[in-house]
Amino acid sequence: MLSEPTVATSADMNWCCVPKAKREENPYSNSIGGIYSEKNIRLFSYAELRSATDNFNRTNKVGRGGFGTVYKGTIRSGREVAVKVLSAESRQGIREFLTEIDVISNVKHPNLVELIGCCVEGSNRILVYEYLKNSSLDRALLASNSEPADFTWSVRSAICLGVARGLAYLHEEIAAPIVHRDIKASNILLDRNYVPKIGDFGLAKLFPDNVTHISTRVAGTTGYLAPEYAWHGQLTKKADIYSFGVLVLEIVSGTSSSRSILMDDKILLEKAWELYEAKRLKELVDPALVDCPEEEAIRYIMVALFCLQAAAARRPTMPQVVTMLSKPVRINESELTAPGYLQEYSRRSPLSKATTSTDSRFKNLASQEDSNMFSTVVPPTVTEMSPR
Repeated sequence: MLSEPTVATSADMNWCCVPKAKREENPYSNSIGGIYSEKNIRLFSYAELRSATDNFNRTNKVGRGGFGTVYKGTIRSGREVAVKVLSAESRQGIREFLTEIDVISNVKHPNLVELIGCCVEGSNRILVYEYLKNSSLDRALLASNSEPADFTWSVRSAICLGVARGLAYLHEEIAAPIVHRDIKASNILLDRNYVPKIGDFGLAKLFPDNVTHISTRVAGTTGYLAPEYAWHGQLTKKADIYSFGVLVLEIVSGTSSSRSILMDDKILLEKAWELYEAKRLKELVDPALVDCPEEEAIRYIMVALFCLQAAAARRPTMPQVVTMLSKPVRINESELTAPGYLQEYSRRSPLSKATTSTDSRFKNLASQEDSNMFSTVVPPTVTEMSPR
């Protein structure tokens, strides 16, 4: 749940819509030439955010990612916020930066983290988000000190469905669709009721392309990258859908995909495919789940596998994923093909059958069917969905 709404004080109301006389009295507005008056953005001064975070005290540090470090803070109104100090250098000037922030701040959905405002003083680029009590999914569910007992099947299935709805909104329901680029457990935040919210959406537009790509690897989440994105730099909605498939496997199994890579273990996707071929998918379900509806859990894994197919064009759209997760549909397994993942992910020798066959088929598809490979249209034969 969000923090209780509070009435802001006059000192806290640095909004674009204040009268001109008040803007002129605000020294911060003068420092950026009054640009913010053209945007529907709340601007914070650096001094205010420094005060809110106790001078960015490391005891208030709640996270770090490819884009920067996040601190918990309390602004003048008393509202708790997450203050993200961007570490990468934006390729844009102040006006262009604020234009992109304006777009992001107007993208609102129950499953997206709310962007409250920003700071663009001097060389500082800081974003202010709503603060979410239960931190990120990777810490809450996948960390070694997590409490899996809190994550019943009801909670986990709701997280999967909530993230799917948030992505469907970004992909299909706004005028300028957003490809997230970095869907992973650490970018899924949870409120006090474990409602999931996607964070960092739209930030890739603010930085050079290589920053996002490199930060994904540095963050230890290589296992989320779609093969066509990693190999060819081809970024479409289908790359997000691939990453979502990995996320679902993590949520159902209670296992971190990135941790399995670092431990030189069999990667989660490879394990899931082997269990599927052996008709033992129920073994992938987290044993900590008590009274889990086996049939529903297996359906979620099957949906994930459809999202993870090597050929991007065969992956479903996010609205299709929402349907498959939210309704007891029958999935046509005959249309499921092997998943795609990079050879370098598997550190064992020889390579598994799934890795080898997937790599060779994907490379052939990439060279022969590029026009279809990165299409956002899924052939109607991918799944047959009908009520039971």
